[in-house]
Amino acid sequence: MGFYSFIKDDRFIAVSLGLSTIGFLFGMRTILEYYRDEAEIKPTPPKTQYITQETEDSLKQGTLESLLNHYNFAIRDTALKIIAGRAINDSSAIHQLLWGITRENYEERMGALRALTFAMEDKDAFQEPLSALNTPKAYSALVRSLELSLGESRHEKLDDPLYDEYYLRDICERRCLILVSQLVHRYGVNRLVEAGFVDRWLAKQPWGDEVEERQKNFAMYTERRKNRISDICFHLSTSQTGRKALYKAKLINKKKRRRGGERSDIKVVLEICIDGGDGERSELVPRVNEQSAEEQRLRRRHREAMVLNDGTHSLGRSDIIEREHDSNS
Repeated sequence: MGFYSFIKDDRFIAVSLGLSTIGFLFGMRTILEYYRDEAEIKPTPPKTQYITQETEDSLKQGTLESLLNHYNFAIRDTALKIIAGRAINDSSAIHQLLWGITRENYEERMGALRALTFAMEDKDAFQEPLSALNTPKAYSALVRSLELSLGESRHEKLDDPLYDEYYLRDICERRCLILVSQLVHRYGVNRLVEAGFVDRWLAKQPWGDEVEERQKNFAMYTERRKNRISDICFHLSTSQTGRKALYKAKLINKKKRRRGGERSDIKVVLEICIDGGDGERSELVPRVNEQSAEEQRLRRRHREAMVLNDGTHSLGRSDIIEREHDSNS
C-alpha cells in the first residue's frame, strides 16, 4: 500500500512530468543539431596543383604572353618566373640580352638591363643564375654598358666625404653595378679586371686632376662610402690583380698591400694644453713612433691613468691619478 500511495502522490507525478519534459526537450535538441550538421553543405577546399616541368615546357610563347597580361597577379608572377627560368637556361637568350645592354640606344639598353637583372634575381627558377654571366663575354658587355653611361651624365668631383652621389646616378649604371657587385662577391675580380673595368670606367670617374688628388679621393671614397662602387673598389684593393690595375690607373701608389707584421713609421701629433697665467695655450707636438714592441708595451702600461673631474673647475694635473708601477716592470 505504501508504494502505490507514493506513486499516486501529486508531488511525485509533478516531478516525474517535469523531468520527462526536460529529457524530451534535450533529446530533441540533440537530434535536431545532429541532422542540421549532417545536412550542411560544406565548401570543398581547393586542391593544390603544382606545375610540373613537363607542363612548363609545353607552354608556348603566345600562351606565356597572354598569361603576362592576366588580371591575376599570381598568374602573372608565375609566367614571369617561367620566362626567367627559360632565359637562364637558354644561352642564346642570355647572349641576346648581353648584346642589348651594349646598344647605344638608351631605351633598348634599359629594357635589356631590366630583363637581365630580373632573371639574375629569380633564384627559384635557377639555383645559380649568376653562373650564366661568369663568362668573359658577359663581363665585357657589362663594362661596355658602364662605359656608355659615362657620356650620358656628369658627376661632380668625388672629393666630399659626406655626400654620396651613388643613388643619384643613372638607373642603367646602377643596374650594371648591381650585377658587377654580385659577380665580384661570388667569383672574384680577376675576370672583371681582364674586361677592363678599372681602365674603361673606374679610372674615368671624376677623382681629380692631379695624381695625388686622385689617389687621395679614391682612398677616401673607398673608406667612407657604403655603396656598390666602394664595395667593388674594396674587393679590387684586396686582390693582387685588382691592385695592379688600380696602380696602373694611378688610383693607388703601391702595388702590394702592407702586411700586418710590417712596421712603419707613424707620425703622431699630440696636442698639449699648457695652463699659463694668461690662459690656456695649445701646442702641437709631432712624434715619430720608432719604438720596439716591448718599449711600446711598457710605455702603454706607464701611460695608464684615471681622470677625476666633477666639472666645477678646469682640468689640471691634480685631477690625473696615474697607475703606480715599479722600476722593474
